[in-house]
Amino acid sequence: MLKKVLLGLFLFSLLLANAQTKSLTNEPPEKKAQRMAWFTNARFGMFIHWGLYALPARHEWIRNYERITTEQYQKYFDYFNPDLYDPRQWAKTAKAAGMKYAVLTAKHHEGFCLFDSKYTDYKATNTAAKRDLVKEFVEAFRAEGLKVGFYYSLIDWHHPDFTVDRHHPLRARKEDAANEKELAAYYAKLNQGKDMNRYRAYLKNQIVELLTNYGKIDILWLDFSYPGAHGKGRDDWGSVELLKTIKKLQPHIIINNRMDLNDYTDGFDFETPEQVKPLELLKYKGKYWETCQTFSGSWGYHRDETTWKTQKQLLDLLITSVANGGNLILNVGPTARGEFDCRARRALDSMAYWMHAHNRAIYNCTYAPDIFALPESMNVRLTYNPDTKRLYLHVFDYPDDRKLVLPGYKGKIKYAQLLNDASEVRCTESGTDIILNLPKEKPPYEVQVIELFTQ
Repeated sequence: MLKKVLLGLFLFSLLLANAQTKSLTNEPPEKKAQRMAWFTNARFGMFIHWGLYALPARHEWIRNYERITTEQYQKYFDYFNPDLYDPRQWAKTAKAAGMKYAVLTAKHHEGFCLFDSKYTDYKATNTAAKRDLVKEFVEAFRAEGLKVGFYYSLIDWHHPDFTVDRHHPLRARKEDAANEKELAAYYAKLNQGKDMNRYRAYLKNQIVELLTNYGKIDILWLDFSYPGAHGKGRDDWGSVELLKTIKKLQPHIIINNRMDLNDYTDGFDFETPEQVKPLELLKYKGKYWETCQTFSGSWGYHRDETTWKTQKQLLDLLITSVANGGNLILNVGPTARGEFDCRARRALDSMAYWMHAHNRAIYNCTYAPDIFALPESMNVRLTYNPDTKRLYLHVFDYPDDRKLVLPGYKGKIKYAQLLNDASEVRCTESGTDIILNLPKEKPPYEVQVIELFTQ
């Protein structure tokens, strides 16, 4: 009996080891590090969620939330006319805000394509826009020296072969089924005549278009998988073959983790914590990751949404991301006329003001070595540039006595200065501590940054 148990444990350990080492491309870690280098150096990007949902202006999931049929949703296609769309202005705004890359929703869950796909009529070129909006985006952002990426929804509520599931606008209501058997029968009836094989081919063909017709694409954001009862996962998308196709077309590209391939070591390149609080980012330290966040509570343009983040909250997300070795991609939802609305512009301008003076503490930075740890009670985040060996203290609460005590820092610091103007911050010693004597007048920034030249 004991031998059987030991054999079982041995076989289980082999299976577990295999599950943790399965690979699709056999890319060595050092090669991945080279491929990811620009991404980890950039640290800050712009997400752009734009589609027909900008017309109703009450959330990008409006079809789901309000259970809107394809026929009812058609009016937004008919009246889509982004006459003020100027991606050159978008790109200049992103660059000024300190963003190094941008990802645009080429197609969101609603199924509407901003690009000129030959596989559908449900696209921008067939609206009053009469333009390939993706092509113009790519050209404009490249012209500003920014990396470009596409978001592509694996979900498609418009395609006739996309089967109704638990996230679909036509999903079952509580009164439609009393138990799982009735629910399965209900979905089977709804999905008569639909063929996911045809949709899977459509999905792949469109991704091939995006990776063939627009030159070098730096990031591909595929969204999202929800396996389980009345959901969809890797088999529905054909994720394994899809990933191989993507890598064949653009081997340098980096891909997020929403294809349901997390059991492969190279089934994705970076993790994507969404709309989480800054403290939750601590657990991703040591990985490749990017937190996706909105200025407000919606990804698409939401006219009446009021829970917009303050500048300090936005800076907290950016700084805390870098302080834990990750990126922040911050979302804008343009209006139906193709502009960033005044609230988004104000938020971006506030980031531009801070980043102009402090981007050295963001770009090419990561978490600090353990020898520079500070007590959490200080409310100071640390970022560190391993090439220049400079440490950056991001001070969220300016001390009333204008003194910042760094416990155990004696012998670790050669010089200190405010980053915004390179003015000296005088240092004194007290035992093993260093005391930074900050200016009497608080500099005009929400979060101060002190640049320390380490020994």
